[in-house]
Amino acid sequence: MAWNFGDILDRIIPVLPQGHLALVHGDREITWQEMDARSNNLGRNLLAGGAKAGDKVGFYMRNRPEYMELLAACFRAQLTHVNVNYRYVADEVHYIFDNSDATIVVYGSEFRDNIEQLRPRLPKVKQWVEVGDEADLQDGIIAYEDLVNKGDGSNLKVTRSGSDLLFLYTGGTTGMPKGVMWEHNALRETQTMALRALGEVPETLDALAEKIASEGVGDVYIPACPLMHGTGLFTAMAAMMNGGTIVTLKAASLDSDELWQTVERRRVSSMAIVGDAFAKPMLAALEENPGKYDLSSVVAIISSGVMWSMEVKQAMLNHLPQALLTDSFGSSEAVGFGSSITAKDMPVKTAKFTTNDFCKVFDENDQEIPRGSETPGFIAFGGPIPLGYYKDEEKTAKTFKTINGQRFSIPGDYCLVSEDGELTLLGRGSVCINSAGEKIYPEEVEETLKLHDSVEDALVVGVPDEKWGQAVTAVVKMQDDAAFDADGLKAFVREKLAGYKTPKHIFTNGPPFRAPNGKADYKSVTQYAVAEVEKL
Repeated sequence: MAWNFGDILDRIIPVLPQGHLALVHGDREITWQEMDARSNNLGRNLLAGGAKAGDKVGFYMRNRPEYMELLAACFRAQLTHVNVNYRYVADEVHYIFDNSDATIVVYGSEFRDNIEQLRPRLPKVKQWVEVGDEADLQDGIIAYEDLVNKGDGSNLKVTRSGSDLLFLYTGGTTGMPKGVMWEHNALRETQTMALRALGEVPETLDALAEKIASEGVGDVYIPACPLMHGTGLFTAMAAMMNGGTIVTLKAASLDSDELWQTVERRRVSSMAIVGDAFAKPMLAALEENPGKYDLSSVVAIISSGVMWSMEVKQAMLNHLPQALLTDSFGSSEAVGFGSSITAKDMPVKTAKFTTNDFCKVFDENDQEIPRGSETPGFIAFGGPIPLGYYKDEEKTAKTFKTINGQRFSIPGDYCLVSEDGELTLLGRGSVCINSAGEKIYPEEVEETLKLHDSVEDALVVGVPDEKWGQAVTAVVKMQDDAAFDADGLKAFVREKLAGYKTPKHIFTNGPPFRAPNGKADYKSVTQYAVAEVEKL
């Protein structure tokens, strides 16, 4: 059968217990029955306002219940989700709305000033909807609560399809953001593939409803990372499609104490983070207050997007001995390259994943590299993948290739794959450093630097160099009160890695390293590093 997320919601909601919570935000609680009616009303009223099946809806808000409620409405009304990075300035936001051909924009009231700048420049947007205090709305702005409360809450009479779309805009490491076009059926398949390897999974709507009715509802889940990015969005969707409870945090950025307090209060069973960028401050809060929080409900934490170091995982398991920590290797363009599961006293090396039969490795000429080869190549996924990038045939052709009659997604990650399918992630090809003919993968050097007690975070880039071609250059963020000692850090790396991988230069006090989803901002760090080298 062809899956559609709107059809899944219509089928599972009737079997969920009365009063079961769908969305939680601080003290605010929305039951599944309330969310059912509100999302149906919202979808129906957006259609009544002039939207038609397939129209794009810009989501311009932080983590809050309305994000998932609006997503449900889009699924049910056959409208297309378009995520917006709320850290963007007005011109960058304009690019997303314009490039996606959005006809509806739903935004948090905190972004009202940006919206007022953008409205005259976006004639294709026909409905502007504000979420928040909704006081003193400008002419032409619709209050979100008016849309969700108007109507009888009944299901929409529409015929959906597995080819209905969800857009996921990804900034990547270079160029303008690109809109990845996921069909519902393909995205749902990626979410169930890994589960099939563990046992029987529901393959029809009726089977899914029967499983939820007989075995109980899904997880109580926190997306600790932003819903506007793939890791938070896709994991939240998985929880929603199993009748779970999605708990969002109130702080504008990660507040580890709020997170752990919420875990205790709401008996959270699972959460999503983005590597060490989230795990380190979460761990620091636990180390500072051991035993302060009751975390016995936590059974799983999943991470994707950036590396999650073994040392941090093991330290977290000292506080969460019952939990499984899953490091998932994927991207906006493909989900399911591989995974690494760590349990108490069962360490797994950083950047080591178990891959699957859907994955192959190719060189720069699209020639397959066999498993067990010592030659690194680009990882490619041949399972369910997106249609491509919206309105960008050139970039689509570069990332989504047909090789020997099979279509693959090849986002650009370098790796080695052993004979038994163990995948070693080396780094993104676009930031691979070539120093005197040697290829250096930044993540390997970064992870080594972060093992030093004085280093909180690190990024490594290549800076143009007359002698080496590119000089390995690191920019580090020091732990509080730690002294910066470039020579000491170089010596530390040299003890653990080949000499040619040791940074020629190490700087500190650079620009912010990462976006809200934890992904590295190599572009800004490279610009800073080049400027610093020129001063030498």
